[in-house]
Amino acid sequence: MSEKFFGTTSSKLAKERYVPVNSDTAKRNLPLGANTTEIFLSDPKLLGFTASKHKFVGKMFEGFDSVLEIGCMDGFGSVIVSDFVGHLTSIDYFRDHIDQAKQNVSGFVGNIEFKGHDFLDGESLGQFDGCFALDVLEHIDPEQEGLFLKKVQKSLKDEGVFIVGMPSLESQAYASKTNLEAHINCQSAGQLTQTLRQYFSYVFPFGMNDEVLHTGYSKMCQYIFNVCAGSKNVAKR
Repeated sequence: MSEKFFGTTSSKLAKERYVPVNSDTAKRNLPLGANTTEIFLSDPKLLGFTASKHKFVGKMFEGFDSVLEIGCMDGFGSVIVSDFVGHLTSIDYFRDHIDQAKQNVSGFVGNIEFKGHDFLDGESLGQFDGCFALDVLEHIDPEQEGLFLKKVQKSLKDEGVFIVGMPSLESQAYASKTNLEAHINCQSAGQLTQTLRQYFSYVFPFGMNDEVLHTGYSKMCQYIFNVCAGSKNVAKR
């Protein structure tokens, strides 16, 4: 045993009782996709924010049989949500993300199905108990926002729940040049809630700063969430 440890002062009992993560009972090693790896190496605290956002979604959907994730990237957040739900269908329209998610995650997590799919296309993926889109709507052309939300409605069962999250419009004063160029549809909390109320009877707004989710003053939120239910005026079939 001594050859597995550095030093000689720690007791034999402590070493005998130590169970490393890479023991014989846990030899899985999940690779990170390119996007997640870059975040981890360049600004690792962002992964904490990502994990917190997906944990919130998972808790809201806990016990749901079927959930649709729009914009899964390389599957990092998908793994977190999958721990709370029966089955997760995770889609993205960027081929590299889906290829990496299938290669890295699918072999370890059995209740996630990764699919390459443009959500705005005509093809239906079925109806789900829950649907969520984190860091997606700000990338949707404002002229296609209505199409996106109608597609969400049609993807939900009658009692289905939709959760959407995006960086707040106010946070863009501190965003990088790259993000500013990519975020073509950022909104204030009030604007997003008003938009969603055109499509859902019940819309519950939340804000987030770092890993802290709250109902505080919206203009000071770095990130905004809305939990929606009760689709309005939609022909589901």
